[in-house]
Amino acid sequence: MDKSQAIHAFWSQFGLEAYDENTVPDNATMPYITYEVSVGSLDDLINMTGSLWYRSTSWKEITNKADEIAEAVNGQGYYISDIDNRGHLFITKGVPFYQRMSDPADDMIRRIYFNLNAEFLSS
Repeated sequence: MDKSQAIHAFWSQFGLEAYDENTVPDNATMPYITYEVSVGSLDDLINMTGSLWYRSTSWKEITNKADEIAEAVNGQGYYISDIDNRGHLFITKGVPFYQRMSDPADDMIRRIYFNLNAEFLSS
């Protein structure tokens, strides 16, 4: 698996469609996840961002999903092995970890924006 595939695998594990933020299809329906593909060299620490997108009158469901993502990187972080047959991906929480955002054009859209740290570690 290459670095971009590893990032996609991380975001795809939460039971929602996950899209590189530049490839969301026009017919995508909420809820879904978008993420930025930021790839560095082995042993580089990079910032990685993602967003949960829900259409709802409540923050409850999206916050529950955000908590699920938090749990995945809680404590020791999240680890994916065998990147490019040379290393590993280690994901930890950034600061601030997540924040709620609204859409002024549509008061039904709920978005939670994540900051994560990703490090591609050599074997």
